[in-house]
Amino acid sequence: MKPMGVIPGDYHAEGGRLMIGPKAADAWARETDSIGLFVYDFDIIARRIQRFRTAMPPKTQLHYAIKANPYNHILSSIMKYVDGFDVASEGEMNFALEAGMSANNISIAGPGKRRAEIKAAIRAGITINLESEGEATRALEAAEELGVRPRLAVRVNPDFEIKGSGMRMGGGARPFGVDAERVPALVHTLIEAGADWRGFHIFAGSQALDADAIIAAQQATILLAGELAQRAGGSPPLVNLGGGFGIPYFAGDQPLDVENIGQALGEALAARPAVLADSAFAIELGRWLVGEAGVYLTRVVDRKVSHGETFLVVDGGLHHQLAASGNFGTVVRRNYPIAVANRFNDEPEEEVSVVGCLCTPLDRLADKVLLPRADVGDVIAIFMAGAYGATASPQAFLGHLPPGEILVGDSFS
Repeated sequence: MKPMGVIPGDYHAEGGRLMIGPKAADAWARETDSIGLFVYDFDIIARRIQRFRTAMPPKTQLHYAIKANPYNHILSSIMKYVDGFDVASEGEMNFALEAGMSANNISIAGPGKRRAEIKAAIRAGITINLESEGEATRALEAAEELGVRPRLAVRVNPDFEIKGSGMRMGGGARPFGVDAERVPALVHTLIEAGADWRGFHIFAGSQALDADAIIAAQQATILLAGELAQRAGGSPPLVNLGGGFGIPYFAGDQPLDVENIGQALGEALAARPAVLADSAFAIELGRWLVGEAGVYLTRVVDRKVSHGETFLVVDGGLHHQLAASGNFGTVVRRNYPIAVANRFNDEPEEEVSVVGCLCTPLDRLADKVLLPRADVGDVIAIFMAGAYGATASPQAFLGHLPPGEILVGDSFS
């Protein structure tokens, strides 16, 4: 038997069946008749937003990184309760605008922006987080062609990273951002060219569960922003501190202490360099807001035994939920939290592997986990599915049908 992650405490059972919002998980699966279904509970997202607001210093902006989950109903709901959207492509930019977010509150990042993408962002009035001097040149040229003043920020590649982060976005040689020592000269160039300089974007890493590591990175980010602003000769309107807040996917992971982070951030901002006195500060979060709010549901279509091992074959797979298969950013494959949705309170009684419908050995959603007995027609629930699920998975692989998605609940409405 191999361990699995802990099911988030937001979920409970009624009559032995997993509940997601107002209905049982297997009822959602039956009603939608989807081949694989993501169900997102907005009430869980709402509680995360409220927790952030309570924990963080007053006036700390909350930006949603929509790459975590760009489902249109999530965007239109969450838009009302965050201060901005951060996007990573022209497609996501369009999603953000279609959801109703003001262009003034949208920024776009990414190391390979096309000329047409840059031009579209400038035309819409969206802030571009510049990743290089070359991109700055292209943005200024596009703005001149359009006859508008571009909103430009500089993404900084800092000399540090968030220790223990799942994905390192800063420190050392990176495709992301401008190396810190070259940033002041670039800011001078932007200001002299007449651009509307919007500040700094400093993102050191993501999926960190160590509060002390995030605290250290935030403190270093504030000091770096002050140093760069001093050398550039101007106060940045906004310092985006990045995010990095992780969630506990696997056995042994502990939830992040955001209250400790908020207290330390308040102290760091109170002591910030004078050049940042009038600057606003933002934290950019994706998975921490939505990751635990999603459950992926898939039906058992076959139960088989091979060489003494039991396999539950389901109608979904890695083409819907790649991350659970261990093929998305993990070095060692570990099991996400998983359950038999319609037998949620039953005692585990057998070791099984849950495998998808794709003709590849990579399609394994759970490896030798202990579950209640499940038969054909039962519904398997995979948790931690609210971030980097459907859109981060190879839906076209082998030509199978795409999953369904629904959003339930909204405690703010």
